[in-house]
Amino acid sequence: MGIIKKFRIKSFKKKNSIIEFDKVSLSFGNRLILDNISFKINEGQIFGMLGPNGVGKSTIFNLITGLVTPKHGKIKIDGEDVTNYPIYLRTKKFKVGYVPQYGGFFSDLTLQDNLNAISEIVIDNINIRKEKIDFLLAKFELENVKNIKAKFLSGGQKKKLVIALSLLSDPKLLLLDECFAALDVLTIKMLQEIIVNLQYENKITICICDHQARDLLACVDVAMILSNCKIVAQDTPSNLVKNINAKNAYFGDSFKFN
Repeated sequence: MGIIKKFRIKSFKKKNSIIEFDKVSLSFGNRLILDNISFKINEGQIFGMLGPNGVGKSTIFNLITGLVTPKHGKIKIDGEDVTNYPIYLRTKKFKVGYVPQYGGFFSDLTLQDNLNAISEIVIDNINIRKEKIDFLLAKFELENVKNIKAKFLSGGQKKKLVIALSLLSDPKLLLLDECFAALDVLTIKMLQEIIVNLQYENKITICICDHQARDLLACVDVAMILSNCKIVAQDTPSNLVKNINAKNAYFGDSFKFN
C-alpha cells in the first residue's frame, strides 16, 4: 500500500500543543507502566504511538480521558492542568472524543438508532441533531445500511459508525485505539483516508495507537515509539524508521516503510 499522506504538519504548529504530558509516571501495583514520560501533541496534528504489547499505549489514552490518574506528573489539555479533572469535564470542556478498539456502539440498535441515541445526549437542538446525523450518514456512505442492526455490520462499517458517533459532539481531539486491527487492506485504506480528511477538512487533532506500523505511519505527521516504560524515539515517519533506538526497540533491521 502506498503512502496516502500528502502533507505532514511539522514546525508551524509547534507552539500550539493540545496535549502535554509532563514527567508522567504510572504503576499498577508493583508493575511500572510509564516512567517519567514527557511529550506533546500539537494542535492539528495526526500523532501516532507505536510499541510492543503492554507498553502503555492504551494507558496513555486512559490518562488523557481521565479513566486513570498518574502517580506523578501533570497532564495538560489546551494548556490547562487536567490531571485531577473527571472524565465528563474533560469530554465536555475540552471536547475529547474516543474511538475504542472494540465496541463503542449498541449492538442491538440499528445504525440510525445508534446515531439518534447519542445525538440526544450531545446535541440539544432537534433540527441540528437531524442535520448532523444526515451529514454523517452521507459523509461515511452509510445511508444504505442505516436500518441494519449494528451487530450485523461489517468491520469497516462498524468502525465508520463508531467514528461517526464520536463526531456528533464536534471533538477537537480524537483518540483512535487500535483502529486498523482486524481490518482488510481496502478497509484500512478507506480508514486512512477518513483520518486524513478529518484533519484536513474538520481541523481535528488526532492521536492513533496501533500495532499496524506501516498503516499508522502512512497517515500520521509524527509518531513516537514506547518501550520499557519510556519514549525511546519520536519523529516524522521517514526519520523514525531510520532511528537506531526505534529499530532496536520496535522496528528491527528488516522493516521497510516505502
